[in-house]
Amino acid sequence: MGELITIDTPDDPRLHDYTGLTDVELRRRREPAEGLFIAEGEKVIRRAGDAGYAMRSMLLSAKWVDTMRDVIDEAPAPVYVVEPELAERVTGYHVHRGALASMRRKPLHSAADLLRTARRVVVMESVNDHTNIGAIFRSAAALGIDAVLLSPDCADPLYRRSVKVSMGAVFSVPYARLETWPAGLATVGEAGFTLLALTPDERAEPLDEVAPHRMDRVALMLGAEGDGLSRRALAAADRWVRIPMSHGVDSLNVGAAAAVAFYAVTAGRPTE
Repeated sequence: MGELITIDTPDDPRLHDYTGLTDVELRRRREPAEGLFIAEGEKVIRRAGDAGYAMRSMLLSAKWVDTMRDVIDEAPAPVYVVEPELAERVTGYHVHRGALASMRRKPLHSAADLLRTARRVVVMESVNDHTNIGAIFRSAAALGIDAVLLSPDCADPLYRRSVKVSMGAVFSVPYARLETWPAGLATVGEAGFTLLALTPDERAEPLDEVAPHRMDRVALMLGAEGDGLSRRALAAADRWVRIPMSHGVDSLNVGAAAAVAFYAVTAGRPTE
């Protein structure tokens, strides 16, 4: 059973995991190094636990104790109860969703392991905006994508903002990092996947004409907002594909484009 501990000073060392949550560069370095990530809000905390992530501790205001009682009773971790004002001083922002939990990371999958059983994969290059990462993972989970592969410089899917935007979907879709880029794409092709590069380039084929849902194994490549896929990544693709646009619109936000493309590559496939 989690132990309820009331804390009334912001510099208490037991709150170390929650300090400076708005400092992106600090958290990017610190969280992976310390083997933790932050789950925010009741639903996300529950989904992290259901996905097998162990809790290090929880931070919440008194009014959330009853709501989280079953989680508190099951978690063998300390639960720090603080005033909302103190939580804001520690984290650097107002904790609207009432509860935070520090969770232990699990070892990352290898790309080879994921490719062995997957049929529909998304490959991201240099997507370093945490909101876009979260949105893409949420669409991937909803639309039946089996796995996500990340280039070495993609943002951390377990960063607080990514987890929050995805509503915990980052826990549902297995992911791995390709160790080299774009050389690592060869591993995807060798596993029997057709590499489809999503690009607004007019030379690309319309997705509906390519009919990727009829292909056996598909890896859809997505680039960063604005820049899109690099020339080297495009050169490594088997085919270029695009979403046809109307009214003079040249492209969509990568999160929106991902959702449209995911439906195109998974249409008609049974989902659990």
